[in-house]
Amino acid sequence: MTSSRRRRPTLDDVARAVGVSRATVSNAYNRPDQLSAQLREQILRVAGELGYPGPNPTARSLATSRTGAIAFLLDSSLSAAFSDPALSITLDALAKTVEPTGNALLLLPGREGQDGPPAAQVLAAQADVAVAYSLSDGTPALEAVQARGLPLVVIDQPALPDVARVGCDDRGGAAAAARHLVELGHRRFGILAAPRLSGTEPTSAFHGTRERLAGYLSTLSAAGVTDITITAAPWLSASTARASAAELLAAVPRPTALLCMSDQLAFAAIAAAHRLGLRVPQDVSIVGFDDTPQAAWSEPPLTTVRQDLAGKGRAAGSLILSALAGEVPGGPLSLPVSLIVRESASAI
Repeated sequence: MTSSRRRRPTLDDVARAVGVSRATVSNAYNRPDQLSAQLREQILRVAGELGYPGPNPTARSLATSRTGAIAFLLDSSLSAAFSDPALSITLDALAKTVEPTGNALLLLPGREGQDGPPAAQVLAAQADVAVAYSLSDGTPALEAVQARGLPLVVIDQPALPDVARVGCDDRGGAAAAARHLVELGHRRFGILAAPRLSGTEPTSAFHGTRERLAGYLSTLSAAGVTDITITAAPWLSASTARASAAELLAAVPRPTALLCMSDQLAFAAIAAAHRLGLRVPQDVSIVGFDDTPQAAWSEPPLTTVRQDLAGKGRAAGSLILSALAGEVPGGPLSLPVSLIVRESASAI
């Protein structure tokens, strides 16, 4: 029985039609800088006329031992992650840095009640390098990365020895926020912290949370402030964050200032204050962390700690390219921060 299925054109067919070598056609797809623009255009035109779709990516990865993919490990689901503008800005800058080299991002989201993506998913992922974005200490996903022997780049957390990492001066930024409010005369503070806190002495499995909390508390302690209430809220759940902020604002006596570990938490705190009939900043001052775009046009405009989110993404992209080139990572890179004073905080 004769099959009516048409044979799929091959790279050799294109080479014969153009009158060049097989390697030249391959370069048109994989190493375009090796050909003149005119020759490459001719090869791609003929390939299109023949119906040749390009090199098989699976075969190419087997031949080169490279997949061209970067596994991006998230702590939360995709829907939750992409509601976070800080992540969106960082990820966009990272992608623009690695895309010119032909690398693509493979997103591995976390799941409900689990830190990071499942270890089995990481073990099965076809990727050349892994990126951990704000994962907790000891997450099983990172054990899977180590078992695979994949190069690892960390954005923010966890802080691991001999692993390339880029973050910001979390402790210094938090200290600047607390110092600003102390200088405005505030002595009763609430701290809206995320992610989770645990233990009788507030701590967290997340390095950045510990650093920001330490910055707040050390600065307030140095100023002689002892009236401090700390509560935790999920980083990306607006309704739960509003409830946590409302709990802080319902205390008697009420805090006159709230220190929030992200702009998203600060926006939730402003919403909670408005629902309780409180004015910001006349009744309560609120300071965030990140300086996402919404901070400048919230109501009122948010005083916050600015970190270079796009710069963090570009730096992480450069570390990824270095890891792919087999270079040994240097020490952790901490980007500077600055306090941006707007209208959500005022003197008491």
